[in-house]
Amino acid sequence: MLRNMYKNQHVVKTERGWGIRGEKNSRITKNFDTQQEAIERARDIAINQESELLIHGKDGKIRERSSYGNDPFPPKG
Repeated sequence: MLRNMYKNQHVVKTERGWGIRGEKNSRITKNFDTQQEAIERARDIAINQESELLIHGKDGKIRERSSYGNDPFPPKG
């Protein structure tokens, strides 16, 4: 099985609005005023890197996730 060499992208609530954070990064890559702006940019990054996009709610819990590469076929389950 191939390991994904790129980082999953997380959209998270920040003090300044919403931000994108690469998986296992402690720093925010970029801040946005709205969650929608952050989601759109993070989706572009995830598509480009063939990784996953994880969208967190204001409470910090993952509310949605989308995968843009390296999916097993057929899917398990």
